[in-house]
Amino acid sequence: MPSGAFMDSQVPNMNGPNSTVAGKGVRMKPFVKRSALRIRTSLVAGALCVLGACVQVPAPPPPQTYPTPQPAPAPPPSQAPPSRPAPPPSTQAPSATSVSATFKPEEIEALVAPIALYPDSVLSQVLMASTYPLEVVYASRWVKANSNVKGDAAIKAVETQTWDVSVKSLVAFPQVLEPMADKLEWTQKLGDAFLAQQKDVLDAVQRLRLKAQDSGNLKTTEQQKVIVEQVPATTAGQPQQTIVKIEPANPQVIYVPTYDPVVVYGAWGYPAYPPYYWPPYSAYYGYYPGAAFASGIAWGIGFAAAGAIFGNCNWGGGDVNIDINRATNIDRNFDRSKVQGGGRWQHDAGHRQGVAYRDNATREKFNRGNVAGAEGRGDFRGRDGAGGIDRGGGDRAGAGDRAGAADRAGAGNLGGAGGARGGGDNAFQGVGGGAPAQRDISRGHSSAGRSFSGGGGRAGGGRGGGGRR
Repeated sequence: MPSGAFMDSQVPNMNGPNSTVAGKGVRMKPFVKRSALRIRTSLVAGALCVLGACVQVPAPPPPQTYPTPQPAPAPPPSQAPPSRPAPPPSTQAPSATSVSATFKPEEIEALVAPIALYPDSVLSQVLMASTYPLEVVYASRWVKANSNVKGDAAIKAVETQTWDVSVKSLVAFPQVLEPMADKLEWTQKLGDAFLAQQKDVLDAVQRLRLKAQDSGNLKTTEQQKVIVEQVPATTAGQPQQTIVKIEPANPQVIYVPTYDPVVVYGAWGYPAYPPYYWPPYSAYYGYYPGAAFASGIAWGIGFAAAGAIFGNCNWGGGDVNIDINRATNIDRNFDRSKVQGGGRWQHDAGHRQGVAYRDNATREKFNRGNVAGAEGRGDFRGRDGAGGIDRGGGDRAGAGDRAGAADRAGAGNLGGAGGARGGGDNAFQGVGGGAPAQRDISRGHSSAGRSFSGGGGRAGGGRGGGGRR
């Protein structure tokens, strides 16, 4: 048998009855071919999956995009875009320290505590003079340089001075004038309160007088008369107002008391505002033993100074009045046009000597035409006993100074200007108004403030503690 025939006939049919083998190749039907192709495809895909699990190809990063800049929204037509938040409007006066618009009642009581029991006339003139603090310093130095001139004679001696009439009148009461110069910070605050709130100041005086009376420390004596009046209420439905007046027992001889407010008024009800206080000046109250003073009021020396009185308190009206004729007797250059209707006192900004007012309202009310103090410089130069403060060296107390201790307590070096130098009427030379004057006041505060506690001045063995100023 031929070999080719054997091979063709002996090859087994491995694809089933439908498969045939011809020659050297195997012939398969079409559906078998498709099945084999699918198997091969599956095997290739499986191999690729295995390969993909072993090798991870990182996906390409997404393309980076940048935000498209947007134009800033346009501001409203009526407003410009602010560069920063606007600060709130200021209500403070342009000064180094912040001040409130008004003084509180308890703060005013603390201010008037050391003077509320003065005779009405002297009290009114102290309130007026406190609005001219720099002239108070000048007058105090004159008193120290002319210590032998007293009472009405002192009033006559300062007739040619250019100070305000209220300041001139106090040279007859050195026991009043000198503490005002020594305690310059207190004086300026008192003047600020009186300029802004006259009625409130007088009301505070009345409250303190009633407290002193209730404590048994305000009564008629050989030095004073205490008069209590009932005044009808100004407002319907309000009770009558009790007014306590104090007058000299002898109008020709005037006594000015000194006292410890805590003793005289009783327990002080305002810890945040302790009363101002200074011990009695020994030159005027030194002969009173300490025990007698501790029990109430010390009177000291009375001065024959009826000619120095020109003012009074208008308790019902809430202001102070002046007698024009008496004022003219003290100051022959007194300007009658500065007095308001009914003799009501009016502050004269020309005598402020460049000292700044406390707040804008007061500054606007008393619109100063002499801010720079040029007029004051012209008035003081070349006049006997006038002039200003000698800023040169030399003895601070001078020959006429009654007690150098008071100078050291604050009056003698207020403003860094020295005391009354050289004695006599020549103690003042070439005053500087305006800014120099304000520097005198400002520097004086640092020395004056130290004497508010722990005694000071000429007081012997002063008490000054206990939180009082």
